Amino acid sequence: MSHGGGHRLDEAHREASPYIELDRSAWAALAHETTNPLRQDEIQALSGLGDALDLEEVQEVYLPLSRLLSLYVESASRLHREQEQFLHQRTPPRTPFVIGLAGSVAVGKSTTARVLQQMLAHWPEHPNVALITTDGFLYPNAELQRRGLLQRKGFPESYDRRALLRFVVDIKSGKDEVEAPTYSHLVYDVVPDEKVVVKRPDIVIIEGLNVLQPARVRDDGRAGLTLSDFFDFSIYVDAGRDKIRDWYVSRFLRLRETAFREPGSYFAKYAALTHDEAVVEATRIWDTINGPNLVENVLPTRSRATLVLRKDRDHSVRYVRMRKL
Repeated sequence: MSHGGGHRLDEAHREASPYIELDRSAWAALAHETTNPLRQDEIQALSGLGDALDLEEVQEVYLPLSRLLSLYVESASRLHREQEQFLHQRTPPRTPFVIGLAGSVAVGKSTTARVLQQMLAHWPEHPNVALITTDGFLYPNAELQRRGLLQRKGFPESYDRRALLRFVVDIKSGKDEVEAPTYSHLVYDVVPDEKVVVKRPDIVIIEGLNVLQPARVRDDGRAGLTLSDFFDFSIYVDAGRDKIRDWYVSRFLRLRETAFREPGSYFAKYAALTHDEAVVEATRIWDTINGPNLVENVLPTRSRATLVLRKDRDHSVRYVRMRKL
C-alpha cells in the first residue's frame, strides 16, 4: 500500500467516532423557537456557589438539553406502547425514566441537576420529576470512622452501594413509593430517620460522584449489576482538573464566610481561618481527597456517559459531546 493511501485511511479512522460534538453556538441554535420556562429569579434560586447560571446559560445550554431529554422520554413511552401491542397483552405501567448525572466535586453537577429537574417538569408530558442525590447513601460518619474511611468520604467504598442499587431497582420495578435517605451538608452526615419519598415519578434524576461506576468484579470473577445498568440516559459534567481545583478552593472561601459560620456546622473550625490559611487548607483537602477521587474513580467514568457537558473557566458550557444513535 502506498504511503498516501495509508495516510488517507488514518485520516478516515480519526474522523470516525461514536460521538457527536457540538460547540456552544451550534448547540444553542437547537433552542430556536423553544420558550425558556424559567424566570431569572427562579434561575438564581437554583444556582450553586460559583456557577455561571443566568438566562443566557439556561436558554443556550439547558433548554436544548431538556428538550432532547424530553424526546428520549417520549420515545420510551412509544416503545412501551408498541411492546404491549407486540406482546398482545397489557403490561404494567411504564417505569420512570431514569437519568444519571455524574461529575467531580465543585464542577456544578448539583446545579445542573436542579435546573434540569425544573425544566423537565415544565414539559406537559412528564410533570413529576424527582431528584435524588447519592449523598444520602453515604455510610454515616460513625460507620465511616469504624471502617477507617472518614478521610475517603466520596470514594466508591464510602457508599452503601447495595442500598443505592436496591433503590434504583425499586424505581425501575415500578413500585408506587420508594424511599431514599437524606444527607445534611451542614452537619456533614446522613440524617437519621429522615427520608425522601418518591411517588410514581415520570422522571428520576440521580446525581452523584460515582453514579457511572462500572460493576465490581466479585471474588469468583463474576460481575454483578451496577447503578448505571438501570439508567435510560446519563450525563457527565466535565471541566479541566486545574479549573475544578480552583473552583473548589473558591467555593471553600465563600463557605468560610457563610455556611461554615452557621450554628451546628461540621466545618465551624474553618470559619476562623484567615484567607491564606483557608486557601492552604482547601488545597490540602483537594490534593489529598477530592483530587485523587476525581482521577481514580470519577473521571474514568466520563466515557460511559450518554452526553458530556464540557465547561469553561467561567463555569459556562463550552461544548456538548453525545453518543450517536
